[in-house]
Amino acid sequence: MSKKNKSTESQAPEAVSDQFSKQVVEQRLTPNPLNIFAMDKDTLRLALVTAQFALRATRQQTPPTIKKPTGLLVLVNGMEQAGKGTAVTQLRQWVDPRLLKVEATIGDCPLEHQPIWQAHTKALPRHGDVMVYFGNWYADLLYNVMRMVTLDDDDNESDDDKVKKSEDKNNKTLKNNALPIGQWQNYLKKELTKLQAFEQDLAANQTKLLKCWFHVDIETLQARLNDDEADPEFLYQIDWKSKQVVDTFNKVATALLRQQDDWIIINGDDKSEAATHFCHQVLQAMQKALESSKAESQNIKEAAKFEPVAIPKILIEVDDTEIEKSDYHKALADKQAHLAKLLRARQGRHVVFAFEGMDAAGKGGAIKRLVAPLDPREYQIYNIGAPMLYELQHPYLWRFWTKLPNEQVDRISRIAIFDRTWYGRVLVERNEGFATDAEWQRAYDEINRFEADLVAAGTIVIKYWLAIDKGEQLKRFEAREETPHKQFKLTDDDWRNRDKWVGYVQSAADMLARTNTKDAPWAIIATNEKRQARLEVLDHAIKQLSAALSITADTK
Repeated sequence: MSKKNKSTESQAPEAVSDQFSKQVVEQRLTPNPLNIFAMDKDTLRLALVTAQFALRATRQQTPPTIKKPTGLLVLVNGMEQAGKGTAVTQLRQWVDPRLLKVEATIGDCPLEHQPIWQAHTKALPRHGDVMVYFGNWYADLLYNVMRMVTLDDDDNESDDDKVKKSEDKNNKTLKNNALPIGQWQNYLKKELTKLQAFEQDLAANQTKLLKCWFHVDIETLQARLNDDEADPEFLYQIDWKSKQVVDTFNKVATALLRQQDDWIIINGDDKSEAATHFCHQVLQAMQKALESSKAESQNIKEAAKFEPVAIPKILIEVDDTEIEKSDYHKALADKQAHLAKLLRARQGRHVVFAFEGMDAAGKGGAIKRLVAPLDPREYQIYNIGAPMLYELQHPYLWRFWTKLPNEQVDRISRIAIFDRTWYGRVLVERNEGFATDAEWQRAYDEINRFEADLVAAGTIVIKYWLAIDKGEQLKRFEAREETPHKQFKLTDDDWRNRDKWVGYVQSAADMLARTNTKDAPWAIIATNEKRQARLEVLDHAIKQLSAALSITADTK
């Protein structure tokens, strides 16, 4: 072999196969905060793509992986003209753009009668995906806070006057009747606490978060606002050309960042450096998500010691009281009329009815009588069964969040009725082994926070547990078998679940003890008499609605 050939061989580049060896790939997927100082852009780009496809593999499970499906949600907020768009554009160029979801909002007034996060739940990424979300729920929160502290003096001034004042930086003032600082700070603190809990529940259910706050000094901001480049619609809908408004915004931002210490602050004075910094943070977040998914899978059997509660007598010794058919129909008509009147007097507030109970306990019949006096356009009924694949690829509660009454959708109904609910995690999933011990034990607190958020926003939550005894269930199963138009209600699983009766009753007792809250109390309807159960369901709805609307209830 010639010297020339030897020289050529000695300078040959690293083989492509070596670049994708198991050891090298593992290095790219291992979190290392020092990489931000040592990794060049080409290496960073390759590491980003490697991590992106590794996350997707957790969802596809091909090749087989021990990691739990996990996604990453990147929240992008901060000041206008701070390099956010440049950073996300750079990220999209360095990863596979088909697998990077991007959504954006600029902030608007939070919708009535629902938590601030609810309007954003449909946009959440699937497990295995990476999503960048400009604005998000923090944009709505910041928009609302800024409305509380800054606005023009005179709401009646002409558009020309407003433009003139906007151009005159010395004339910008705070609104005379703005809320005192203590009030908006208290509002901000309360909402941030709720959002922190919501985000912790997302992370616990395999949607990890990275929160990036972009900041620039006011001189850089003003220079970019006055350059020749076209500006997008301004974030949070505030006047960024006003120094006084910017100062106020920075005070609000400081309060936010002090309370939440999980934000990554990115200096946007140099957009190129900010973009690289952002991409490094996304890489580290993907790497940590992969590590956590592996750890959660390995520790899947670990859970805190769980103490079952004593089963209350009401779930075991079920009432057999009978009611005359004529008396039942008269009482039913009166209560239905009363209920319909209350529901139509709620002034737009959302109502959520949640029905749980033993199989054949009468949930469907109770719901039928509940909605009888209503127009079908006033409500939605959701019959909850096993989750679909796309629902499994989101946090557990996602499939219920997206079915809640929502001011955004083009329908007039603001009443949601759930036949089976989010409590399936601590009932059927617990008993059938579809959820790990850690998952269903954690769910009690997650559900309590979820319902508390709904109630705090103005939603009325009404929950029922319908109980019958085992003998009555058998009678109803046999009756369904013999009735053609009811045979579809009976499945092989229903018969099989009778063998787990004791376990389901214990699960119900644990659920009722741990989720019977002041915000959303349970009504236990324990009777083998269908008619009596239907009347008691209506009585409880009347009582709860009357209390929520401060109306004296009459359930006689």
